Amino acid sequence: MSAQEIANKLWNLCNVLRDDGVTYHQYLNELTFILFLKLSEVKGFSDQIPEEYRWSKFVEETDNVEAFRLYRDFLANVSSKTESPSIKDIYTNASTTLTKPVNFNTLVQAIDKLDWYEESDRDVMGDIYESLLEKNAGEKKSGAGQYFTPRPLINVMVKLMAPKLGERWNDPACGTFGFMISADHYLKEKYDYRYVLSSEKIKFQEEEAFSGVELVADAHRLALMNARLHQMESNILLGDTLTSLGETLKGFNGVLANPPFGTKKGGEKPTRTDLKYISSNKQLNFLQHIYRSLITDGTGRAAVVLPDNVLFEDGDGQRIRKDLMEKCNLHTILRLPTGIFYAAGVKTNVLFFTRGKKEERNTKNVWFYDMRTNMPNFGKRTPFTEKAFEDFIKAYTGGLTAENVVKEYEGAIDEEKRNQVKDERWQCISREEIAKKNDSLDLGLIADESLTKSSDIGDPLDIANDALKELLLIQTELENLIKELK
Repeated sequence: MSAQEIANKLWNLCNVLRDDGVTYHQYLNELTFILFLKLSEVKGFSDQIPEEYRWSKFVEETDNVEAFRLYRDFLANVSSKTESPSIKDIYTNASTTLTKPVNFNTLVQAIDKLDWYEESDRDVMGDIYESLLEKNAGEKKSGAGQYFTPRPLINVMVKLMAPKLGERWNDPACGTFGFMISADHYLKEKYDYRYVLSSEKIKFQEEEAFSGVELVADAHRLALMNARLHQMESNILLGDTLTSLGETLKGFNGVLANPPFGTKKGGEKPTRTDLKYISSNKQLNFLQHIYRSLITDGTGRAAVVLPDNVLFEDGDGQRIRKDLMEKCNLHTILRLPTGIFYAAGVKTNVLFFTRGKKEERNTKNVWFYDMRTNMPNFGKRTPFTEKAFEDFIKAYTGGLTAENVVKEYEGAIDEEKRNQVKDERWQCISREEIAKKNDSLDLGLIADESLTKSSDIGDPLDIANDALKELLLIQTELENLIKELK
């Protein structure tokens, strides 16, 4: 059975719990607790689970009430009885939303009957879980989309950042850890490092190369599970990057992130002493944190998803953009299409930049690519896949095809090759021109065909006269209605 088929079956089991009042998001958390037990058996780490709580105990128990009692005991006590740090974290403060023992037993028996063994690929279990996370994010009622960045976008950002073995990467708002898992997969695909590195270096890749911070406890739990199922023992902290915790996060070779949208509650400002400009806008604070957390040897790099307001906001926004362009080479901005995030209508961009060795005059030119204007509406009829990025990848790399980018691209920005790319969506704007526009980066969008075809628009005077006639007609009808009502 394929990973997608298993994920679909697991997701459909949620219907069993409808009469228990369980939401999709609660179901995914519940499934995380139960699924981890089963997968500890499949993946061969059941010895890290105390013997009285192992999967077979639940499968073999014929009394629904006793099995459910054991399950609740397991959730309450496993963290204090295991030596595994990740298991401790996954089950910290765990509790069940189930109330009916029969529903718990139905889940256990259904999960046990699934054929987990047909595919031997080492990342199948992780793929199954990623599919469940995506389904949960797509459920409008669950509200989980805020923790989920579309996988095609994540994968393209990772490929263009071109992580290297031995580097330290971080996501300061990691959600379910998708960026770091994609970066790890990129390195496995490019170098197949498990077969070429020493055991010490493999240990670094599994435990230290990738890290993250997540504020929301449920998302943090899902991130831990996701990492473990991808054979990563990464350090994923539960906390707020915009507090003093964030001051310890520095010296990274790379950062990949999609910081949460919005402002701090009540306009509250972050409790950081190391940020030059303190704002109530969370994205501006995260942006400052990110470029300040990069190593300053000229190789520290980042790709960050940010909404449009970060590109044009005055005051602190202008000052932070200027600071970014002084300290970093902000070489590329991708104007993303609308409708690709689960929050409808959000207009977003990806900023790509490299921290300089010096603290000023690092940005000379900013290249913009417009994937927004005159683009199809992505949805069920037009799926959003990596194929949509083919032309952008070619422009960004200076000519490489999407198929060859993993094998051939090492992350260098070649201005000369970029200049040779002919694409109306691709344009270069100098730092001097940006300065003249008060450091606004709300640039690089091409003309909208629907607005520029003058033959379709008609003569402005005729349009105004037609509008006036309609308004007068409406006024007459309203006056007649008032007379009748009187």
